Order: sequence, then C-alpha cells, then structure tokens
Amino acid sequence: MRYGGDNRGRLLIIVLIVTSLLLITLDLRGVAVIDGLRNGTQTALTPVQKVGSWAISPLRNFLSDVTHLGRTRNQIEKLKADNEKLKTTLLNRKSADAQLTQLKKVLDLAGNGGYKVVNAKVISQGSSTSFSQTITIDAGTTSGVHTNMTVLSGYGLVGVVKFAYTNSALVQLASDPTFRIGARIAGTQQIGILSGQGTRKGVLQLLDNTTTVKVGDALLARGSQNGRPFVPGAPIGEVTAVDNSPGAVTQTADVKFYANFSTLGVVAVVISNPNSDPRDSLVPPKPRPTPMPTVTVYATPDAASPSPSATK
Repeated sequence: MRYGGDNRGRLLIIVLIVTSLLLITLDLRGVAVIDGLRNGTQTALTPVQKVGSWAISPLRNFLSDVTHLGRTRNQIEKLKADNEKLKTTLLNRKSADAQLTQLKKVLDLAGNGGYKVVNAKVISQGSSTSFSQTITIDAGTTSGVHTNMTVLSGYGLVGVVKFAYTNSALVQLASDPTFRIGARIAGTQQIGILSGQGTRKGVLQLLDNTTTVKVGDALLARGSQNGRPFVPGAPIGEVTAVDNSPGAVTQTADVKFYANFSTLGVVAVVISNPNSDPRDSLVPPKPRPTPMPTVTVYATPDAASPSPSATK
C-alpha cells in the first residue's frame, strides 16, 4: 500500500510538470487558449478587486489627508502672509502716490512764486506744550530749516516753523488759535489780520472799513521783512462770509484756508525770499461753471389737421 501511494505521488508530479511545459509551449506559440484562461481568471477576480478597492479607498484617502494636512496648513498660512504683504504693499503704494501728487503741487506753487524751498515729509501731527495744532517734519537745521520760516503745501500757506532741530522741525499750523498773520485781499490790496480758529476756518479783521469785502475774495500773505516769518504772495484762503455790522469800527470776514491740514503728507519750507513779490499771481483759478445745454423747441403745424380756410 505504501509503495502504491509513492507511485501515485510521483505520477502526479510528472503530470504537473508535463502540463506546465505544455502550457508554456502553447503560450510561447500564441495559442488563444492561454489568453482565454488568463482573461477568465482576470474576469473572475475583477469583482473581488473592486470590492477590495472600494473597501480600502476611504482608509487610503484618510491616510493621504492626514499625510498632507500639515503641508496644507503651512500653505494656507503662507498664502495669508503673502496676502498681508500685498495689502501692505498696496497701501504703501497708495500713500507714495498721494505724497508724489502733493510734492508736485507744492513744487509747482514754489516755482511760480519764485520761492526757494526744502521739501519735507510730515512725520507726526498733534499738539505741543506751546501750541494746540502742530505738525512735525523730517527736515531740520542740517537741511537749512530754521525758526520763523514759512511752510507751504501745494494749495497755499500751512504755517510757520517754531522750533528747528538737527533733523526735524515743529511747525505751528495756521489753524492754531494763537496763529496770526498779516494778509491782504487780492485785487483791492486791502490789509487785515488773519487769526486761526482751531479748524479750517480763520477770521479776518480788516484794518480799513472803507472797502467792501466780498464772498469769494482771495486772501494772500502780505509778507514780512526779509520774508520771515512769512513770504509775500503765499495763498491763504478764500472769504466765505462777511460781517458788515452797522457802526462797527472794522469789518470781519470768515476765511476758509486753501490747505487741508488733516491730509498733509508733504510740505515745503521756504528758505529764501523771492527776488520779487509775486503779487496776485498765485491766486488759485476759480472753477468754471459747467455750461448747460440750451434746447429750443419749434412748433411744427400738423399736416393732417385742416387749415382755417378749409373749415369755412
């Protein structure tokens, strides 16, 4: 019995070897039977593969998300930082453009008036122990800036230098309640004293009550000896209201300053008096009113309506 069992084992091995050699030979010769067996096996295993792939897919996605979670967070943080940098760059660009516009205007004004100026940036705005309304600029004695010098913006008078340091200076604004300047009205040359009121409005007190002041009159700096503290011809503001009270010794008028003190970014300090008084040449031009179109309507007789002679 044992001998017969060993023979059957040997026979099975021989059959398997012969069958394998036969299948290899047929596969090398391109017999379609082998392809059919292979396709059949693949077809039989496909449902199992799909089920396995469906079962393992959530786990594989979860592991992938966990792997990339840290990387995604880092990317989000980087994008946020880049966005903040772009916002800062944009704000700086807008600020630089605004300062460039102010610089161009103040240089145009100084050039037209013949003033020699030093440009300066406003580095702070507030008050001091001596004045309630001031600005600090980034130019001082090393740039030729000294006390009692006129400070201009692109629109006109800003104030006067009160304290000059090595690389900075304190400027009293014309809106300060203690500010005073001799002024004249363009055209009539009527003289008065302008006082700050703490806002963009000043009050003009005329020294002569014989000439009538009108709303819209332009006010200019009368000028000081040697141009300090005030150079002649600097635009100050425009008359917005006039008080002609009967029996008053002097006339008073409200004046709106040309300069907007809350938006100052770049100013100019006049370090040299002009060779000649610019007189009224720096008066800002008044805006021209927009013309309204005129439409004329002509009546046209209706051709379909009968004439008076036809109705008789």
